[in-house]
Amino acid sequence: MSVEHASMRIIDGYARGGTDIAADEVWALEAHLEECRVCRERLSAAVEAEAPDVAALVGTVWSGLEPQLAVTATMPRRRRWSARLSRWMTPTMVPWLAMVVAAALLALLLDLANTGSGTGPGEVSLVLLFAPVLPVLGVAASWSRGLDPAYELTASVPRAGLYLVLRRTASVLGVVVPALFVCGWVTGVMVAQWLLPCLALTSMTLALGGVVGVTRAALGLATVWAAAVVAPTLAASRLTFALQTGALPVWGLILTLGIGVVIARRGAYSVLGAHR
Repeated sequence: MSVEHASMRIIDGYARGGTDIAADEVWALEAHLEECRVCRERLSAAVEAEAPDVAALVGTVWSGLEPQLAVTATMPRRRRWSARLSRWMTPTMVPWLAMVVAAALLALLLDLANTGSGTGPGEVSLVLLFAPVLPVLGVAASWSRGLDPAYELTASVPRAGLYLVLRRTASVLGVVVPALFVCGWVTGVMVAQWLLPCLALTSMTLALGGVVGVTRAALGLATVWAAAVVAPTLAASRLTFALQTGALPVWGLILTLGIGVVIARRGAYSVLGAHR
């Protein structure tokens, strides 16, 4: 495919049924057709030339539907901001993201109630303790099959692969991270202490999601975090190594590894199992 438009070879092959072009070219063409009116018109002309039977069938169906559509009340157009928002998240994500932000605010309130002089070197900040895993829970909610009424439709669209995974993950981070910035600033927690583990766990969620599914990976990592970090920290009333500044290079390595796996296995997110 060229930079601006699809080649006629791919369009003609797609019009004939797509059996003589590669699967990735089919995916790329379908994604391109969503945005390119010129290529849609070229495809329409190609269908008439390459598959006249299909064109005749479409014409017959349309001639029967057109009178009904003419008398059907038109639906009100969605506001522009609502249409753009729907590209990044589903309506069911909003209350769950609100719950994640509320959890961060609750941790902030508990920190302020328990420590009158800020967060010292040996004190446990609940904001620092829960901040790395809160976006992971948001990612789990964004890919929960039970929370998305349009799951089957979403999983079948041309951009249901890594493109959609990254969009929903970015929408979660775009809501949760600013709230955590405020909470961390109020409690005096160093940004790198929670942001780097947060991004590392998110990248590992996506990396493992290509194998076991994004939701399962998110819930699994959240469980491991609770058992390996939260429980020991609360039991000993002091920060574990995972939350200390000495662990930042390790988190940087995990983040790099997660990003590398996502890039190397980007085709895995087109498989239906990655959406569970």
